[in-house]
Amino acid sequence: MRPSILNPLFADVTVLAGVGPKIAALIGRAAGSRIVDLILTPPISIIDRSSRPKILEAQLGQLATFELTVDRHDPPPKGRRLPYKVICSDDTGFVTLVFFHGRPDYLQKALPEGKRRLVSGKIEDFKGGLQITHPDYIVDPDKPEEMPVFEAVYPLTAGLSAAVMRKAVRQAIGRAPDLPEWQDAAWMEARHWSPWKSSLDDLHAPQSQNDLSLLSPSRMRLAYDELLANQLALLLIRNARVKAKGRAIKDNGRLAAKARAALPFEFTDAQSHALKEIFDDMRAPDRMVRLLQGDVGSGKTVVALFAILASVEAGAQAALMAPTEILARQHLETLSPFTAAAGVRMEILTGRDKGASRAEKLQRIKDGDVDIVIGTHAIFQESVEFNDLALVVIDEQHRFGVHQRMTLTQKGVKPDLLVMTATPIPRTLALTAYGDMDVSQITEKPPGRKPVDTRTIPLTRLADVIAGVKRAAEKGEQAYWVCPLVEESDLIDLTAAEDRFETLKAILGDRVGIVHGRMSGPEKDAVMERFYNRDLAVLIATTVIEVGVNAPNATIMIIEHAERFGLAQLHQLRGRVGRSDKASSCILLYRAPLGETAKARLQILRETEDGFLIAEEDLRLRGAGDLLGAAQSGFPAFRLADLAVHGELLAAARDDAKLIIERDQKLETPRGTALRTLLYLFSRDDAVRLLSAG
Repeated sequence: MRPSILNPLFADVTVLAGVGPKIAALIGRAAGSRIVDLILTPPISIIDRSSRPKILEAQLGQLATFELTVDRHDPPPKGRRLPYKVICSDDTGFVTLVFFHGRPDYLQKALPEGKRRLVSGKIEDFKGGLQITHPDYIVDPDKPEEMPVFEAVYPLTAGLSAAVMRKAVRQAIGRAPDLPEWQDAAWMEARHWSPWKSSLDDLHAPQSQNDLSLLSPSRMRLAYDELLANQLALLLIRNARVKAKGRAIKDNGRLAAKARAALPFEFTDAQSHALKEIFDDMRAPDRMVRLLQGDVGSGKTVVALFAILASVEAGAQAALMAPTEILARQHLETLSPFTAAAGVRMEILTGRDKGASRAEKLQRIKDGDVDIVIGTHAIFQESVEFNDLALVVIDEQHRFGVHQRMTLTQKGVKPDLLVMTATPIPRTLALTAYGDMDVSQITEKPPGRKPVDTRTIPLTRLADVIAGVKRAAEKGEQAYWVCPLVEESDLIDLTAAEDRFETLKAILGDRVGIVHGRMSGPEKDAVMERFYNRDLAVLIATTVIEVGVNAPNATIMIIEHAERFGLAQLHQLRGRVGRSDKASSCILLYRAPLGETAKARLQILRETEDGFLIAEEDLRLRGAGDLLGAAQSGFPAFRLADLAVHGELLAAARDDAKLIIERDQKLETPRGTALRTLLYLFSRDDAVRLLSAG
């Protein structure tokens, strides 16, 4: 049960004065639909009215506060759609206040002739005269408190005004209770941090740009709270898993030896080391929960295969889950020669399976007549029952979050879990998303792989690039051509995939194909298959090919408007080529002039193929918010912490969480009880439920 002290924070925003269903929907879009969402949304900028110049000293276009005398009103003639004007002055000059659709009764009351008024706004030059259009505040100089000197600005959405959002946040903060302190007193004192409620008040009442800094004491304190909640939740989930005893897989390597005899290559040292860590876990009585991280083409799938064969040899089943149907089918094709050599039975199950054929597959899986099931998330639908599932392997883990990892393993009796990702992840992000797992890394490429020749070329040389692709196609080579948009847009001046498709089709005829996210699964699969079978010379694509499409004959990757892509994404795309012993190249087409960040990004890509180094640089250049994006939804979204800035806090939170669990595993001490409140505050309820379940 959530502590009752938090109930006011988990109420809907409609409990706030002036927030009906329509405004609530807009606030929900900008920040979230509960009071807690508002208080945990930090201001993004500040309105500063502290500047008090005379009229002639004011800088044009800058917000300032003026003490003015109201000289006269100049309403528009009846029937004319002109603005209402009020002429004001101080001892240095005159300024006209301009109001479009101004109500005369209101303006005469707010600005009585002959009286002094404090007016806040931006002075502009209009036909040689000075004016302020729609001042944001007009107050009596005897009541200066009616005009806030500093005001926080929050994220907005179309139809939601800054004033309405600010008023809602102010009311939300008023509902925030004083909560019991969950942070260590000595740690707080060393950092000069205030209690939670004071820090929250300070966060929402910035008095200068410095107060908006990610390194301000209030922001650091609250960011640490969020990171501690994240790390504590992950360790509790991990503890619950480990406590739920697994099974010790007993195999003697008989099937592995048969598969290894069919392998056309030797394992790299990194692959052998990763496999040893995985086997040690599987043969131990505790459950394995391990992440296998390896760059594109480093041989993760083969490592996973040997883990799968160990489970099958022990008399159980294994499942390999991929995020898309095309990836699932590629895994089937890649692994078939080795599973056939080992004499094990493999089947694929996707959303495409219907009717009698699906029912027949499900029955064989349930009866144990299938040893290995490969598929998409269809594997984990309720209708799928395994005879004895001992190992779950998940490919491209960043598509699935922690809670999905928890549910995916409920198909067997506490099966081992191995998740793989070809997305190199910076250390800090790995801690926040995969802190509940052990990590193995494959840092070498298989022998014989040549480095990809990476070049940056301006779009002005597009004709040369197209001519080069035509020559390569005539020699039987294949190329990917990636565009950032599906169709042309009036809003963004970028070449769309469909537009580029038409251009190249005119040159290469029907040897050009196109795939993008708006196509159906079967449509995409059909085009990809033609490319894989070498019926197509060029595949025009959006980033749907970023993960997992394997066409070993493709040797050229062209990325148009490369400056629009993130570093890790460019690296992933480049990894689609260079997957054989043929020389490969990656051409980054960019529109000049390049900004500093884009220039740095393309330079790093030219200098290195080390995905882990690239990931760290990407985090440094872009910050965690941009880096995660929608595609990597398995990562937690932080509201107050920024991993590019708060990495040191994350490491401290990790250590703190470990210490807390060692001393107070069930969170029963006074600090432990306060920490339960922290977990609920940041919606880590699942972790608390695991505690309650014992």
